[in-house]
Parts: sequence; structure tokens; C-alpha cells
Amino acid sequence: MTISRDMLATFLQVVDGLSVSHAADELGVGKSVVSKRVAQLEEALGATLFARSTRRIVLTPAGEVYAAHARRALAELQAGEEEVRALRSEMSGRIRLTAPVSWGQRVLAKRLPCFLKEYPGVEIDLQLADRIMDLAFERIDIALRWSTAPAPEFVCTPVARIDWVLAATPGYLADAGLPTTPQELRQHTCLAYWRESSDEAWMLARAGDPSPPVQVRVSSRYHVDNPEAVVDAALAGLGIALMPSYLCQDALDDGRLRPVLTDWVPHTKFGTLITALTTPDRLRVGRNRALLGYLRQDLERGTAQSQRASASRGT
Repeated sequence: MTISRDMLATFLQVVDGLSVSHAADELGVGKSVVSKRVAQLEEALGATLFARSTRRIVLTPAGEVYAAHARRALAELQAGEEEVRALRSEMSGRIRLTAPVSWGQRVLAKRLPCFLKEYPGVEIDLQLADRIMDLAFERIDIALRWSTAPAPEFVCTPVARIDWVLAATPGYLADAGLPTTPQELRQHTCLAYWRESSDEAWMLARAGDPSPPVQVRVSSRYHVDNPEAVVDAALAGLGIALMPSYLCQDALDDGRLRPVLTDWVPHTKFGTLITALTTPDRLRVGRNRALLGYLRQDLERGTAQSQRASASRGT
């Protein structure tokens, strides 16, 4: 039998007055209800909590021990209820949110409507931008960013893992050949999110190998500063692309793109995490905490489903 909050509260009322009648009056229930709840608690514990006589009720040694624990448990339950009520009272107002353009469009924007349905008093202002925004000046509550290092002035919360893949069309690989080592990428046209010449040095580490990554200088005929355009170029058969999996997963699933060098893990300057940055005072606001908790749980579930699908394709 499960021990309920009513059982604990009733037991402690009897303890405080050493009277079933007193407990019934305090709780506003009949004496039979009090007796039933105490009997259910004793049954659940497998112990007698009160020694009863026609004149008085006294605690047994087991009852004395359990009373101390029951008080602490009931106090924790009450504190939790108060925190939840306080959180609910904060579930209104506006959350100003920023995120990278491609990830925001493909991943984040699909999840926010469900959050808004769950919390009808909350509003969200979402700004999608690849530039680094000044949280204080632009009045941003939460910034979701690619992250490779913690920012000491902010509270940093990882919310999503990003896997990077190398892939090309089957047609391109049939014409140009399938690379079997990172060094062979030099013989291919390579595509990546490009901002400066250093972006043409790709870093790859063998999966499970603690050795430092291998650096390969690649070449490209197409430089673009938008990751969606990288995927489009890969789908057009222009070369081998370095892409975040959330942008190309559908094409990998249906065979339009074929992964290459699957035993190697790309290392990029963007890292493998989307991190939420916020200030301590903003994190204390209930609606902001609720959004971060919702995103972490939902994105972790999505990542697990994606990993299961990838494992299924590999069998």
C-alpha cells in the first residue's frame, strides 16, 4: 500500500493531541476517517504506531521513531507545493530569446509552440541571428549559442548536442571516389560553413581514439556563410560537405546524401553543444527556468530518438 499525504497528516494530528477526536476536529473529518487512515498507515509500515486503551492513546517506540520522519517528509511536501505555486504565479510575462538562424529555424522553432500551449500566460520574442548579441543592451533573457568554452559572466546550461557529419551525394562519390582517410579529402571539393580562410582546415579525430585530431587542408570552389546553403550545395552534387546533422538528417535517411569517413569525428570551431546563456537574476525568473527545463528534456528525448534511428540504419 502506498503511503499518502493524508495518512501522514492524520497520523501527526493524532500524535499532537494523542486523541482521535482532536485529530478529527482539526482535519474536519469524522473519527472513523481518522482511524481508517492511521490503520492504513500501520498496515503499509507493518508496525503498530499507537498503544490504545479505553482511556488514552500513547505512541509506541515505532511510532516515536516514525513521527520524526513523518514531520520532515510532510514539511518537504509542503515546501514543494509552495514552490510549485510560486512557480505557477511566475508563469506569465515575456521571454526574450535569441538563437542561431539555422538551428533556430530547424530545431528550436518547432518546440516553442508546445511550450506556449502549456503556459498560456507566457509570451516569447524569438530573434534568430548568427551574430553575438549583447544580452544586457538588447534585453535578452536567454541566448542559445554554439559554444566551445564557458562564459564566466553567465550561467551556462547545455541544452542540445550537435553531431557533425561528412556527406555527399551518391552521384558525386561515384564520380570522384569514396575517401577512406582524412588525407584523401584533399583530392575532393569540400563544402563547409565558411567565414575566413582558416575554415578550410578541417579537424578530424578517429572515433574512440584519444590522440589529437588530424588537420587536413581542404579546398572548395564555393564559399558560403550560411549552413543551409552548404546542404543545398551538397545535394546539388558539388562536393563533400561538413554539416550539422540536424540540417541533413532527412537527406541521409532517404539516401540523397551518403555519409563518408564514418569512423572519424569532425571537430569544428562551433563545438558540439548549443548552450543557454543567461544571467543569475534572469535564471531566478520562473518562466525562464521552465523554458530551459522544457527545452533540455525535449531535446534530449529528440537526440535519443535520432541515435536509435542511426543505430537502426547501421544494422
